[in-house]
Amino acid sequence: MDLKSSHVPPLNKVVLNRYLALPQPDNKVMATYIWIDGTGENVRAKTRTLDQEPKSPADIPWWNFDGSSTGQAEGSNSDIYLKPVSIFNDPFMLGKNKLIMCETYKYNKEPTATNKRASCVEAMKAVADQYPWFGIEQEYTLLDRDGWPFGWPKGGFPHPQGPYYCGVGACEALGRDIVEAHYKACLYAGVNISGTNAEVMPAQWEYQVGPSQGIDAGDQLWISRYLLLRIAEEFGVQVSFNPKPIPGDWNGAGCHTNFSTLAMREPNGIEAIDEAISKLKIRHKTHIGVYGKGNERRLTGRHETANINQFNAGIANRGASIRIPRQVGEDKCGYLEDRRPASNCDPYAVTDIIVRTVCLNEKDPIED
Repeated sequence: MDLKSSHVPPLNKVVLNRYLALPQPDNKVMATYIWIDGTGENVRAKTRTLDQEPKSPADIPWWNFDGSSTGQAEGSNSDIYLKPVSIFNDPFMLGKNKLIMCETYKYNKEPTATNKRASCVEAMKAVADQYPWFGIEQEYTLLDRDGWPFGWPKGGFPHPQGPYYCGVGACEALGRDIVEAHYKACLYAGVNISGTNAEVMPAQWEYQVGPSQGIDAGDQLWISRYLLLRIAEEFGVQVSFNPKPIPGDWNGAGCHTNFSTLAMREPNGIEAIDEAISKLKIRHKTHIGVYGKGNERRLTGRHETANINQFNAGIANRGASIRIPRQVGEDKCGYLEDRRPASNCDPYAVTDIIVRTVCLNEKDPIED
């Protein structure tokens, strides 16, 4: 039976709240371990009880899970380790309870194939003296359980794009309750969410995380995705990070990544920005390779994107690979926006390759 097309009766939140309101022992903390599964796009989670509130990841024990059920191990050697790396407040269980972002490690303590954080940490440590900042714009689409965009006519289409971007009204802003619940939950959790808005396609939204320095950008974006999925779950709605969920004359979904170093933010930093763009141009194909699956369906040169096979940059140009904001062009310092990453990208992989290209001057091997 396909759960997407079947009728699943809603659970009673009033009944649930009776139990959530029960007092919790002072010496017991619920810790929800969150990790990226074998797809490299989805998150999994499970919860255990700790005997005291953790102050740092070092206070939290490693755990494990069945990797054969997440596409990360064989059944004959299935245990995958969970290494706690970042702590957030739990907006669902409240109190001292925590959400724990984790890295995944194989039986031999080597990173799993989808653990992009381990490499990212190395890169961020190497460039710490350049103070890399990231602001990540996560776009996503709300779907009904049947997979059709939330609020769209069943089997049909709404009016063409135009009134939906930053729209207000019952027929323009589809799913705002989820968006606002997510915003508050991120603030409570400790995610540095800096804003949100309705996007160009109806039922598509965006929020921004940052500015965050170094590895914090990836940690916070992954936790924000978990929060979004959990909140939408309570509303009986799906979240899609598909970069082109609906073919045709509809905008896709990206994960635009704003980036700067201290040199870019200082007076006349435009020179450092131009130099960074030159480096990014040389490694365009390599970057595209880690910027998300199915991105070729989005990066067509239409709908505010550049063509996936071409690299260009420009001031205030949303059809460019790299956009320099107009204010940055006027101030001659600030940041650049990499518009190429897809909505389903791994922010660890994206921020990792950006600093390796721009700050560590890594280059691709010369082909024979």
